[in-house]
Amino acid sequence: MPCVKSLIAATAAASLSVLTSLPAIAQSFTLSAADEAQLRQRVEEGAYGTVTSVAILHQGETRLSLYAHGAEATTLHDTRSVTKTITGYAVSAAIARGELSLQTRVADYFPDYADSMDDPRKRAITVEDLLTMSGPLECNDWSEFSRGNEERMYLVEDWTGFFWTLPVRGYPAWATPPDETPYGRAFSYCTAGVQLLGELVERATDQAFTAFTEHTVLAPLGIETVHWSRNGQGQAHMGGGLRLTTLDLARLGELQRLDGVWQGSQILAEGWADGALTPRADIPNTPGYLYGYLWWLIPYEVAGDTYWAAAMTGNGGNRVMVLPDFALTVVFTNTDFNTPGMHQNAQRFFETEIVARLGR
Repeated sequence: MPCVKSLIAATAAASLSVLTSLPAIAQSFTLSAADEAQLRQRVEEGAYGTVTSVAILHQGETRLSLYAHGAEATTLHDTRSVTKTITGYAVSAAIARGELSLQTRVADYFPDYADSMDDPRKRAITVEDLLTMSGPLECNDWSEFSRGNEERMYLVEDWTGFFWTLPVRGYPAWATPPDETPYGRAFSYCTAGVQLLGELVERATDQAFTAFTEHTVLAPLGIETVHWSRNGQGQAHMGGGLRLTTLDLARLGELQRLDGVWQGSQILAEGWADGALTPRADIPNTPGYLYGYLWWLIPYEVAGDTYWAAAMTGNGGNRVMVLPDFALTVVFTNTDFNTPGMHQNAQRFFETEIVARLGR
């Protein structure tokens, strides 16, 4: 769609220069029988926590599918915020149909909450602000003191109202305001904002989010068996409540790797895949990591050169990782929710079992 392409075109070149600035090393990835046996042993021994599955796809072919700790191929994994990125996919599908744009003002679709929009900065929030976790409201899941912490949202009935009644955040001396950041945005991890994005898709498309996402994103990939977590009002958890099998998670990673095209059909908006991996914000207290449109951008080194992985991440250390330069999609599921070291375990797995086998 022309308007989508024009919105993304200005940043697509930047995305390519950051994420694919170096030539792939013949897209090489080595996983010998001995490597696989060693990997399986480490997983079974708990070297990376309570890993339930691993899938590695290279150039679209499954090189490894491993299940442990009671999981099997049909297990629907609770990967928590990994599926925030699928909400981004649904936004992209709505954009492709002309029902939203990156600069859509979200408040326009919530006139029933106008009484809570007492500050013009609330009325100015855009789709892009929520995709990049950089809106103006005080919403930070990483702070137990935050008014917008997701645990507070779960305690109230009206999640939409929860978002719109949040105050505008301030910037004390130890926080960096948007105009002093490299990308002009101040990142703050906000599940409530992603939940609102899902409701925006519902209102813009006049369809239930779950039905729209299944029809436009999941079904075209051949994904049929899903489980949506819901709150007491029957509302889906759109900030991370979708359960999928390991290989279906891999298909969703592959959709990004293949530029939003699946078996000849354009599933995501044209230009979305590049735009989604354009760096949009630095991530506080996570040196080197950047953020795109509900994608984490993680640097790694091969033969002295720096490359970038795009990752969906979730509580427990769950990840779906896409390495464009090496034509790899990797799924790592884990049930160590809310435990110290869960994300470090996932990163150690990535470095030891994936990065170490690149370019060999």
